[in-house]
Amino acid sequence: MKLVSAFAYPPMEHEAERASNSYVMSLIAVMAGLPLPIINLIATFIFFMGNRKGSYFVRWHCTQALLSQVSLLAINSVSFWWTIDVFFRDGDISNHYISYMITVFLFNLVELIATIYTAIETRKGHHIAWWFYGDLTNVLCRK
Repeated sequence: MKLVSAFAYPPMEHEAERASNSYVMSLIAVMAGLPLPIINLIATFIFFMGNRKGSYFVRWHCTQALLSQVSLLAINSVSFWWTIDVFFRDGDISNHYISYMITVFLFNLVELIATIYTAIETRKGHHIAWWFYGDLTNVLCRK
C-alpha cells in the first residue's frame, strides 16, 4: 500500500465517506458470509454498482475494493471446497492442505489489515493505492 496524491482535488466529505464505505462493506460482508466466499463479492459488487456513477474518487476506491474481493473469492473458494472434500470424502489432511490453509489465513489477515487501514485513511480523504490492485484499478477506472 502506498499513499498517493493522484487526485487533483481534495475529496469532499461525502466522497471520502462513500469511498471509505466501500472497504467497510467488504469487511461487513466477510463477517456475514464467512463460510461462503461468494457473499463477500456479491455485497461489494452491489455497493460498486450503486456508486458507479459517483465521483472519480468514489468509483476508484469502489473498484479497488471489488478487485480485492475477486482475488479473495478465488483463494477462499479453493480452501472452502478443499475443506469440504477433506471432511466429507477424503478424510486425509495432507501437508499440502495445511500449507495452503496457512497461506489462505495469512492472505486473508493481510487483506483484513489493509482494508481497515485503507478505510480509515480514505475516510480522512487520503488516496491509498494497494500494490497490484491500485495499478489495475488505474487501468479499469476512467476519469
